[in-house]
Amino acid sequence: MQTGPSRRARMRAALEREARDEARRLTAAHGVEGLSLSAVARAVGVSPPALYRYFDGKKGLVLAVYEDLTDEFVSTVSAAVRREDPEDLGAQLYAATRAVLDWSLGHPAEFDLLMGAGYARLATESAVDQVLARELGGLFGDLFTRLWQRGGLDHPADDEIDPALRAQLLTYRRLIGQEFPVGVVLLMVTCWRQIYGLLCMSVHHHLAAAFGDCVPLFEHMIDDLLALLGVERSPAQRTGAAVER
Repeated sequence: MQTGPSRRARMRAALEREARDEARRLTAAHGVEGLSLSAVARAVGVSPPALYRYFDGKKGLVLAVYEDLTDEFVSTVSAAVRREDPEDLGAQLYAATRAVLDWSLGHPAEFDLLMGAGYARLATESAVDQVLARELGGLFGDLFTRLWQRGGLDHPADDEIDPALRAQLLTYRRLIGQEFPVGVVLLMVTCWRQIYGLLCMSVHHHLAAAFGDCVPLFEHMIDDLLALLGVERSPAQRTGAAVER
């Protein structure tokens, strides 16, 4: 009696995995513009029509790469958090944010698809707008929940926030699956808008003549943000940053 997938099913799964890996490689090398069904089919040794059994044309390939990148990206950040002392929220927040920076710098084309112009094009054609926000936002949201539960987190009262902004923050809170006050959501988004700006500046080499090494600017920013949250990075993280520079 057969208890596992059939040989045919295993072969189909292996081909799909090989095609997704090749689509990722092409994206990394040439950006989304260099990704095509014919190029992937040629690399894995099948005809383009054969890949339509697995992907809805180029859009389906891009979505598959987006899913794989999101899993890898969030797993990388999550692993960085787990390596730190679970009682040291400052160290965990620093590690998570530094992992975001390092991954983005190491994968500029993939960053473009997850959070840049490639993402903007993809989001207009499919329902991916909530995926990374839910996954990465939920990861950081768990850390902010612990900050809030610990007490002492200075955040604005709900009625101090402009109603239009408060409605948006409520939507974002539902998206990331958290229950902390809206003022805490605002703190989280305040941090992210600075982090995202530095990510774009670094990945796309804006002002590279002056800031070719983005780490000192990152360290300055993260220390300010952690202070806003009432925590700081660990002594080991400070020493490591000094050695790196």
